[in-house]
Amino acid sequence: MTSRTSDPPADKPHIDACRRCELWRDATQGVPGEGPRRARVMVVGEQPGDKEDLQGAPFVGPAGHLLDEALRRAGLARESVFMTNAVKHFKFEMRGKRRLHKTPGQREVEACSYWLEREIHDVNPEIIVVLGATAAKAVLGEKRVTLASLMDQAVEHDGRIVIATYHPSFVLRQRDDTSREAAFERIVKSLRQAVRAAARHTG
Repeated sequence: MTSRTSDPPADKPHIDACRRCELWRDATQGVPGEGPRRARVMVVGEQPGDKEDLQGAPFVGPAGHLLDEALRRAGLARESVFMTNAVKHFKFEMRGKRRLHKTPGQREVEACSYWLEREIHDVNPEIIVVLGATAAKAVLGEKRVTLASLMDQAVEHDGRIVIATYHPSFVLRQRDDTSREAAFERIVKSLRQAVRAAARHTG
């Protein structure tokens, strides 16, 4: 597992105190983004999962471990990437004793846009990789955008390049090895596209 810095992000106390929507009531804590404050590449997911909610850090659960491998395959060090989510509190429903992920609603995404926009402004990335439709809608500010319409292309938005791909949790939900491998390779392909875009931007 990739090591993390011991100091919490500067926004964490403020996100823990956030009451812009009702998700804070059931969540353990808010989960702000982590990474270099001048990272060239930002990765935006949907929301924290169970492990992220408990640890207070993004992408530390099973999907996060899969993302780490995809980053490695694409030639990106996790330590060089700013990683965050569109929504900062875990939305879930109880199934017995288990907390199962529940997709955030539009109101919750809009309520949390304050924090995401603040992170984008502070980090000022050149490339944003959005994982899944919720993240794409949040970053682009579009309610009806679909992941299928964005895949395999780079979109310019507010002076940045936005690249959309699957969320790693989509890979984990596939029922057979062939489907899982194909979805994983799609994520790696998109991350490699981000690396090339960053190189062109520098040039």
